[in-house]
Amino acid sequence: MADHLQEALGPLLRAARARLEAVVDSPDLDARLIVEHFSGTTRTQAIADPMRTVDARAIAEIDAALKRRISGESVHRILGYREFYGLRLSLSPETLEPRPDTETLVDAVLPFAKATASREGACRILDLGTGSGAIALALLSAVPEVIATGVDVSDGALATASRNAEQLGFASRFKVLKSDWFAKVSGRYHVIAANPPYIPSEDIENLQDEVRDFDPRLALDGGVDGLGPYRIIAAEAAGFLEAEGRVAVEFGHTQRNEVTEVFSAAGYKLAGAFRDLGGNDRVLVFEL
Repeated sequence: MADHLQEALGPLLRAARARLEAVVDSPDLDARLIVEHFSGTTRTQAIADPMRTVDARAIAEIDAALKRRISGESVHRILGYREFYGLRLSLSPETLEPRPDTETLVDAVLPFAKATASREGACRILDLGTGSGAIALALLSAVPEVIATGVDVSDGALATASRNAEQLGFASRFKVLKSDWFAKVSGRYHVIAANPPYIPSEDIENLQDEVRDFDPRLALDGGVDGLGPYRIIAAEAAGFLEAEGRVAVEFGHTQRNEVTEVFSAAGYKLAGAFRDLGGNDRVLVFEL
């Protein structure tokens, strides 16, 4: 494919799909995303004008991207962005790729954030392990009175989250803080939200290639039993929570009982439990 100086869009798409067919779950979609992104074309153009020519530089970039996809890298890491809650978020090697399951956490917090904002005039949110900023930025986009702080231990993640806030026009309501969990946090928040690392250390080798080899290990490894971060949050969140505030956490779909027990032991009551689109237990909301 890279040998041609120019190639028509329709045959280029078919060739890309054929290369991915045997190795990825969604060859049609991935081929289309890669070809459209690097050729600067749209799906409509591919249908209406399949003989439109694509130049040699774009063909070389498409070829390189397909090789990365075949090696196991996710299509969104290759493109450098992912849609989350209707927002386009830039990714970097230091950020977890936000998944649709995490939108469940945004939905779980939203009614409380709206009610708090209308009552108090503002809703302060602390997003622990913010990564790309996905959770905080989705809430900022949905509720104009939300003010959020994104905490992460990774400089690269914080730079990515800041860039996303800037690109989306939320920079005035979003700040980042380098902190190992609550170590450098100050003030009180109406919502403390987290999608913490929750994979038990020994299970990481069994994850899908695109997660194991390309998502940052720091954002996956939850310690021996996968519950380490929940213990930290349950032990320390109360000191940073407004009266009647909420703590919302995402977790692995088999961990509901264990996470509930960690928070119950720290004096929290369950305020809500939510399932993702696949019907799996995914988010718990606690109050003191």
